[in-house]
Amino acid sequence: MKALVTGGGGFLGLYITEQLVARGDDVRVLCRGQYPRLEELNVECIRGDVRDQSTVASACEGRDAVFHVAAVPGIWGSWNKFHSINTQGTHNVIEGCWKHGVQKLIHTSSPSVIYDGNEHFGADESLRYPDKYLCHYPHTKRLAEEAVLEANGQNDLATATLRPHLIWGPRDNHLIPRLIHRAKSGRLLQVGDGTNMISMSYVENAARAHLQAADALTLDSAVAGQAYFINEPESVNLWSWVAELLQLAGLPPLRRTISPRGAHRVGVCCEAVYRILCLPGEPPMTRFLATQLSSSHYYSVEKAKRDFGYDPQISTEEGMRRITDELKALATQ
Repeated sequence: MKALVTGGGGFLGLYITEQLVARGDDVRVLCRGQYPRLEELNVECIRGDVRDQSTVASACEGRDAVFHVAAVPGIWGSWNKFHSINTQGTHNVIEGCWKHGVQKLIHTSSPSVIYDGNEHFGADESLRYPDKYLCHYPHTKRLAEEAVLEANGQNDLATATLRPHLIWGPRDNHLIPRLIHRAKSGRLLQVGDGTNMISMSYVENAARAHLQAADALTLDSAVAGQAYFINEPESVNLWSWVAELLQLAGLPPLRRTISPRGAHRVGVCCEAVYRILCLPGEPPMTRFLATQLSSSHYYSVEKAKRDFGYDPQISTEEGMRRITDELKALATQ
């Protein structure tokens, strides 16, 4: 396979790149920065931004498949920032695929695109998009996902979109570092009664799912034009997992809690202050974050198992073992 990975220097994108290289595929990466690991892998690197239509089109030339992973995550920020990267950037990738006859497009989406504020217990892909969103990230990812699925079958392009939930593992530069930092500074509180269950996706399992979906994807396959939840089949208790992370990092356990209603109120106030004063960074709490931390949201992966043989190879227990050294390092920084 001659593959392009957008965001190939990022957390998930780098694992996808490594797995493609390991099996002998010809890999090109589109990324904004310079990454020593990509140089070690000896892959072709194109420096650029997914918002640049001509750069994206050039990166798609001569490729059989595109893994579109590049995106901006977050719970706070301007509409223009999220829309230009997550939505318009995806349109640029689609048009680049059409222009250069790419056969397959695998898009990395998010379960947040269908998150409606209610609890989800083993939900499947029949869930519909909500009428409104509490932040711009899921909204712009939904628009991107819709564009990818609508592009299926046009100009001989087969498309699919994957929704990995809470990606974690070694080299995480987002979720776990922020969690450890908040715990060290005493700003991490348990939201709710600590019984909420969630889905998680160990990063190597999520990357492997992308390769499996690409291998199965053709215009006449069951995968074409479909969206898939990607996570470990078994849900976990969110706050028990957080407690284990803190223990492995050598940090004290959480002592303080806040009710979901209280967290929601704090989120409303924080959003208002940050919006009015135009403060930099993200608020410590938002309405979206309050619901995510206090409610259950876990998903079925039966469709991915059936359509392309999704089968996570690394257990949560093994993943925790692999990340222990990084947790200890983060705790001492």
